[in-house]
Amino acid sequence: MTTTVQAGASTAPAAGPDRIPRPSQGWYRVPGTDIKLRRVTTILSQGFPKPQLVFWAANLTAQDAMATLPTLVSASLRPAEREAAYDRLRKGHIRKKDERAAIGSAVHDVIEAHVLGQPIPESFLTDDEIAPFVDNFLRFVTEWEIEFEASEMVVGNLTDGWAGTLDYLFRSRPIAAVLRVPADTLFVGDTKTGGELDEKGVYPEAGAQMSAYRRAEVAWLRDGTQIPMPRVHDVGIVLHLRPEGYRPMPLKCGDDVYEAFRHVQALAEFQRVLAKSVVGEALTLPITEERAA
Repeated sequence: MTTTVQAGASTAPAAGPDRIPRPSQGWYRVPGTDIKLRRVTTILSQGFPKPQLVFWAANLTAQDAMATLPTLVSASLRPAEREAAYDRLRKGHIRKKDERAAIGSAVHDVIEAHVLGQPIPESFLTDDEIAPFVDNFLRFVTEWEIEFEASEMVVGNLTDGWAGTLDYLFRSRPIAAVLRVPADTLFVGDTKTGGELDEKGVYPEAGAQMSAYRRAEVAWLRDGTQIPMPRVHDVGIVLHLRPEGYRPMPLKCGDDVYEAFRHVQALAEFQRVLAKSVVGEALTLPITEERAA
């Protein structure tokens, strides 16, 4: 197995070609080849049903409307302001997702710095919004005796045509003890920063995502070397990280979940290709001499 210093795809060596696949427009291209692998998160976003997002967006719009009701009423009486008010309401979920994405990205940067033994940027430690996430992450590492093996490592399955960047691989004696597996068991891990502790924020598609990473055929080290994917357990751990605390959540990611992921991949491919040609133009009755008369 690779060491923490070797594993991961965040940075490439100063010299030599960058041989680690990078995501672009939903794909990973394997450098030096014509191979393109579909991005795991793109597959899930296009093929996995997420009915909860519909209710979340509707809820958010209703909350925004009630919180700014006097302003909305005033804007409704002024044509010049009405369109702007409408636009703000309909894009509320986009703003919220962008805010969450910014926090999630910062937290991932903190985690990677810790995993690679690099200093955590001072700006994160003094940021009132980010600092609680950092504190709870470090508590998780200490309390559960986490030993990281890799961080932000690109993995792929050349046979099934996908690639992705896993958050981390790790070992934990306490987690292994709880799951009744050998102490040196290797787990795939992921971090989620949304939702609320013990209520929402960790969804089944995270298990599908980790099932794909578990079934990767290859992985790329930091120097671009391609190696076989290490064998990991069929239960992955999602770290639900929030300002008020954290929860390590076990998610099944075995072969049965991977089979479901492959169905999702087929649906995503349908949306990408075949769906565009399924619906034809409306039929019209042919013009005959009798109908023309």
